[in-house]
Amino acid sequence: MITDLTNLFYIRAERTVQALSTEEPLTNLSTYLLSIEEPIKMSSTNNLVLVIGGIGAQGRPVVKAFASDGKYTVRVLARSTTSPEALELSAIPGVAVIAGDSYDEPTLRKVFAGVSYAFINTNGFAIGEKGETYWGIRMYELAREAGVKHFIWAGLICSSKLGNFDPKYKCGHLDGKGRVSDFLASQPTEPMKWSILTSCLYVEGLNDLLRPRLGIAKEAGTLAFVAPLGKGDLPLIYLEDYGAYARWMLSTPEKSTGLDLYVATEDIPWDQLAEDFTEVTGKKAAYVDVTLDKYFSLGIFPDPEVVIGKSAVNANGTTLMTVRENFSGFWNAWKDNLSTRDYDLLDEILPTRVKSMKEWMIKTGYTGEYAQVLKNADRTHVVE
Repeated sequence: MITDLTNLFYIRAERTVQALSTEEPLTNLSTYLLSIEEPIKMSSTNNLVLVIGGIGAQGRPVVKAFASDGKYTVRVLARSTTSPEALELSAIPGVAVIAGDSYDEPTLRKVFAGVSYAFINTNGFAIGEKGETYWGIRMYELAREAGVKHFIWAGLICSSKLGNFDPKYKCGHLDGKGRVSDFLASQPTEPMKWSILTSCLYVEGLNDLLRPRLGIAKEAGTLAFVAPLGKGDLPLIYLEDYGAYARWMLSTPEKSTGLDLYVATEDIPWDQLAEDFTEVTGKKAAYVDVTLDKYFSLGIFPDPEVVIGKSAVNANGTTLMTVRENFSGFWNAWKDNLSTRDYDLLDEILPTRVKSMKEWMIKTGYTGEYAQVLKNADRTHVVE
């Protein structure tokens, strides 16, 4: 019965998308969805999970982990139900992808209805730091209003706080999520339980923004892992394991309630990363430490002066940061090792996890070749 009702919502939303011109703003889609005369029936089950931010690289493994054994029914809110990623998820038994605006309160009230669990991954690159802080807190409030039993927040470190608010560590996409984590930590765990899954860089980014590049190392033909990292240790997380940690939080509330779990595969210095790469692939590689100015001149970001979140709010807003400003604080935070992870705890929670970059390279057949991970590589207006 529950699957039928969920599918009814999916079909109704799909028809709505087809009825609208793709040129119309998303706000019109939300208005249209919410003004349908015959209300959409929302399913209710003890095991219904709402996932916001489930279509992107970070969210898809979470959805798959939740739906892996049929114990949970998963509702994914997304801007489109027809993207390749949405179609991939909607083909999984027990998963329904619903069209709507994740940053629209009436839409959120609709999709929270009947939900027992929520996994929330807001997109600071789309909505900016201020928007992410607001919507993270507001989604928590709406979840409590709806009677959700367990709220899981996809967090990041608050680099400004960890760096004693030295402006060199200011990073909007870290601080926006980290501020919401601090808010959650101040909330009771009844009537709604909460957990925080604090992530870091994706290991898969080694195929994309973090990939090794030719023409930078001193020795011709040597691939360069280039970063303004100094002697810092960079934490990276294998996204399949990230999904497994999220599932553990959902399935083990007696251990995960009130927990802020910092996850990563390994904290690794980049000279070691280059050595591991050469050992696994046979390709010559070296770590090239660079200044921030040099880093932003390499074309890794097409335009470092682009404003993050400009697609959601006034691009001249004083709370917005450019790519250069944002990622300067980002790299400074990792360079100075502002955060740590408890790997003994991670091993206890997920004994099967990938435990090193070398293991990940072997497991995935990593070659250092480019493969798109992020929907928009300049990370200025990524849309989930």
